[in-house]
Order: sequence, then C-alpha cells, then structure tokens
Amino acid sequence: MKGYRISLIRHGMTEANEKGIYIGRTDTPLSQKGASELCAKMDEFDYPVVHRVYSSPLKRCTETADILFPATEMCTVDDLRELDMGIFENKSVNELIDRDDYKEWLRGGKDTRPPGGESLEELTARTYKALHEIIMDMMNDGLTHCAVITHAGLISNMMSCFGIPKYDAKYLNPEPGEGYEIIVTTSMWLNSQAFEILGVVPYEKIPEADDYTYYE
Repeated sequence: MKGYRISLIRHGMTEANEKGIYIGRTDTPLSQKGASELCAKMDEFDYPVVHRVYSSPLKRCTETADILFPATEMCTVDDLRELDMGIFENKSVNELIDRDDYKEWLRGGKDTRPPGGESLEELTARTYKALHEIIMDMMNDGLTHCAVITHAGLISNMMSCFGIPKYDAKYLNPEPGEGYEIIVTTSMWLNSQAFEILGVVPYEKIPEADDYTYYE
C-alpha cells in the first residue's frame, strides 16, 4: 500500500525564543542568529528532497521554509499556527512565575487555557484539521514526500496524539530547524487517524566517496 512521508520541522529561532519569551500567534520573524543557525544546519546535515512544503502562515515558519527549501512550492495552512497564549503572549517566565493563573496553566489538563488563549483540546482539534488537510492534499496530488514547517507545540501535539508508537509530549520537543519524519497510508489515516513515526530529521550526512580512507 502506498505510503505518504512527511517531515515535520520546527521553525528557526526568533529573538523572543532567545530571550525565553512566550510567543504564540505573535508574528515574529527569525532572528539573524536563527537564520544563520538554519544555514549552518544545512551544511552539517541533509534535509529531504520534498515535493511541497506546507507552512504555518507566521513569518518565522515561512522564512524557515524559504531557507531550507528555497526551490520548493510552499503552501500556508492557517491551522498550523502556534498555540494562542492569550495574556501570556510576549511575557517571560520570570514575569509570569508568581501568577496563580500561570501556575494553574502549567499544571495542565486538556481544558486548561491561558486567560484569553487556547486550550490543549482546541489545539488538538486544530492540529487534526491541519494534518487531515495536508494528508488529503498529498493523496489527491500524488505527492509521496512533503515537509511541514510549524511550531514546537504543534509538532509535540501531533506526535503524541496521532503518532505510533506512543510517546509523552514532553519528550517530543525538537530543536529549531529539526523535527521528525512520519509515514501514513490512506487506510491508517482514514480508519485510525494515526501515522507511523520513522525517526528524526534532518539526516546525518553520508560521507562523499573521497572522504573514505581505503586500506589494503
């Protein structure tokens, strides 16, 4: 049965990320350091050759897609945007640590939300919609390998809710410019709303032939 491979990749660093500030729907671009780190990763690792890139509409993701996959068609998917952090947006942990509503949110629970923001349950529903749209689009267009550029929260939610084997979301937090590779079949998705986790992305570079030392 035909399999559809997807590389889920987190966007590069922003100035807010570097300062430990929460940004959800805030449309922050990559920092100069973040863009440079992505270019360095391209030299150190191999990124997959894909037929299409699906991206969160936020600048930090579309700019990441332009760096990692400059010659590949990009489509934005609104439901790939990051969790809405409500009144916690653009605030650091140090600014929030003494707030009771912040402590309650950290304790978790699928219905818990930042004041004025989005709950985990709502995020999961939106994540499913995004995945379904992408997978159906790939199947309809016969695309067997695509990339998804999105946010750490979206990736950990996708992997923990729909991935096989099952992992706790707290162990699924990729570094900027990195992520996971998955594969899904038509029956797996339509019957079980699940995909198989294959491994990590980008890949370790395979040495060129000239890099090998031969012994007689």
